Amino acid sequence: MKLGILGDIHGNIEALKVAYQICLDEKVDKVYHTGDLGGYAPFVNEVVDFLVEHKIEGVQGNYDEAVAYDRPHCGCKYENDHQAAMAYISFKWTKKNVSERAKNYMKSLPFSISFQVEGKKVKIFHATPLKNNLYWYEERDTKFYLLMAEKANAQIMIYGHTHIPYFRRIDDYYFINAGSVGQPKDGDPRTCLCVIEIDKDVKVQFIRKEYNIQKVVKAIIQKGLPEFFAEKLILAK
Repeated sequence: MKLGILGDIHGNIEALKVAYQICLDEKVDKVYHTGDLGGYAPFVNEVVDFLVEHKIEGVQGNYDEAVAYDRPHCGCKYENDHQAAMAYISFKWTKKNVSERAKNYMKSLPFSISFQVEGKKVKIFHATPLKNNLYWYEERDTKFYLLMAEKANAQIMIYGHTHIPYFRRIDDYYFINAGSVGQPKDGDPRTCLCVIEIDKDVKVQFIRKEYNIQKVVKAIIQKGLPEFFAEKLILAK
């Protein structure tokens, strides 16, 4: 089975369109998303409409939960006070401009999705199998990985949240961070699409492709979001 995984889209419809086209080009059997559909770029409603139109299933991210239920905070991690202030403006903007249709869609998303492929249990969630706002970076120690595998009760775990893709195997467990479609943070501004082929073994590709980033940059500024997020898109950090 071949899966296409759309990590953290964050309101970037232009990147989403390109990532989905990669799924078609790669002839994947099924496409999933890992949540966090709005924020930072202004196309949250367009992103939800696209996912619904193309029947793309997925899970609820911390941003989705906070927007859908009008939480006071998105539960995100910040590097400094300036970043926190910018993120708060983005969060307020998204809550103000999100449609009821998009909010209801976010509310309907499950915390996780589980299924079997080739005798292996697959589990998709946003950040960890326990919390949707805990940052699981690649440098976490082996003990943490194995604890998460135990909590997930799965052999193949697929998630996002950090916006930095990686694939790690420990014994018979496979840990796959799909990265981010709409706001990469690994220094590469191109959209990131994760393709996972599950057979006797598990093969993972991270496919990067350019999209119309300038169109999104202009929209961020025109819609009244901080230029900070336009810069973040270009720098991918």
